[in-house]
Amino acid sequence: MLDGLTYDDSEPPSITMVPAGVSWDEVCDHIKIAHDFMLVPGDGSYAGAYWTGTAMVVLDGLGADQDEALAEFRDQLGERGER
Repeated sequence: MLDGLTYDDSEPPSITMVPAGVSWDEVCDHIKIAHDFMLVPGDGSYAGAYWTGTAMVVLDGLGADQDEALAEFRDQLGERGER
């Protein structure tokens, strides 16, 4: 489990903000247990990740701006019925 994470709960669903430098293996290990929606910084763009119950789904290319990436991730989660 990752420690010291921050969350954006300004609107549903609450999204865990992953700090830079956390590996995808660490994200996957955390998400299997916590089942959080997670926003992960990458090379110039954010990705969203969540657990379906059997696998981790990664939504790439959410944008370079954190606030825009959060909004886009929430929109995509809503379209997938994951809110």
